Amino acid sequence: MSWIGWALLSAVFAAATALLAKVGVEHVDSNLATAIRTTVVVIFAWGIALALGKHSEIRTLDRRTMLFLTLSGLATGLSWLCYFRALQLGPASRVAPLDKLSVPLVMIFAVLMLGEKMDAAAIVGGLLITAGAVVMAMS
Repeated sequence: MSWIGWALLSAVFAAATALLAKVGVEHVDSNLATAIRTTVVVIFAWGIALALGKHSEIRTLDRRTMLFLTLSGLATGLSWLCYFRALQLGPASRVAPLDKLSVPLVMIFAVLMLGEKMDAAAIVGGLLITAGAVVMAMS
């Protein structure tokens, strides 16, 4: 499957995450809910790595790779804590679009930090995502 297929599956599972999490945080502290969700993710991810025999590759990772994966994990954790709190306080139909402002932010950071090129279609798409998220959140 190409990256497009995987990205579309990611979107489907992200949508399911928002809906399931909204119901899940109704009667529990959002930080505890995030901890429970994270525990499930850790067990699931390590189960896949172990089942596929990829766990032994951890010995081959250099310090830079480990640093950036660790920082990514910290950013993910902070994102999830904020997302679950937002879901607890607001409607999923408004929280999720604002969360998707990560898309245009990634586009901007990819240009500034990774040197990626952006064509006119990508710029227009990023602006439309931003406008759509703002309109949906403010409605």
